Amino acid sequence: MSNEIPIGSPIRTQAIINRYFMRAKKNLGQNFLVDLAALQGIVKAAAIQPGDQVIEIGPGIGSLTEQLLIAGAKVFAYEVDENLKEILHNELPAKVNGQPLDQLFKLKMKDILKADFTEDLAGFFDLAKPIKVVANLPYYITTPIIFFLNNSSLQFSNLTLMMQKEVAERLSAHAGTKDYGPLTIAVQAEMSVKSFLTVKSSSFIPRPKVDSSVVVLKPLPEESKIKIDNPAHFNWVVKMCFAQRRKTLNNNLKTLLPDSTKRLRLISSLGVDERVRPEQLTLKQFVEIARNVPVKK
Repeated sequence: MSNEIPIGSPIRTQAIINRYFMRAKKNLGQNFLVDLAALQGIVKAAAIQPGDQVIEIGPGIGSLTEQLLIAGAKVFAYEVDENLKEILHNELPAKVNGQPLDQLFKLKMKDILKADFTEDLAGFFDLAKPIKVVANLPYYITTPIIFFLNNSSLQFSNLTLMMQKEVAERLSAHAGTKDYGPLTIAVQAEMSVKSFLTVKSSSFIPRPKVDSSVVVLKPLPEESKIKIDNPAHFNWVVKMCFAQRRKTLNNNLKTLLPDSTKRLRLISSLGVDERVRPEQLTLKQFVEIARNVPVKK
């Protein structure tokens, strides 16, 4: 099969699967994207420019990697499946835009959740310059990866992530909707969220049961963030407020604030009725609740 055919085309992907006797590993959430329009849409959503430094999570057989390289990015990829090392070495183009592959692409066989970015990227990326993250995330690990990246020392300009559509809807949800919850609040406290495109399940081999969405997350400027004194405490309080979603905020707060007088006074100070449900509260109101709940010792 000619390497002039993009890796992400159905015919090339199937040829690679056949050549290496591959089977997608369900435990790693492997689904190979075979939709060039979607792959190029991800690159466009990430606003890739020549010279951009990009961390890719889970390059698979290199479908998205190839498109990032063609767009001019320098790519550092994290992968956990040892079987893919040979495939990436053999199938990615030896040269891209006239430059040898090893000057533009580096593969790290490591779980992204165990990454030490300062150590891993040293000598390949200029850590003083912005870094973008692009990934087709396994559904089962989407949320931990988002939190890990957000809490890391990495100074990223944006995260462009393809994920299960349902998770994307939770990230971009508004107060008062069914998708609004702890994940929404934790992410929107730190980043802006914008959905770019939907990718049908038929665009993958093997075909997953659900559609995916491509979402771009950008860190909020410090001046526009709502000050949260203790993020870990804040996130815990929010989760407790949603512990029993169908119950009122007053009921969910009982374990955090057993004193009913203090609890009702706090709810009243938020400008809402005591029968309000947690999904009806804004980020600012949750911040105020967290400030009035004792920190766990």
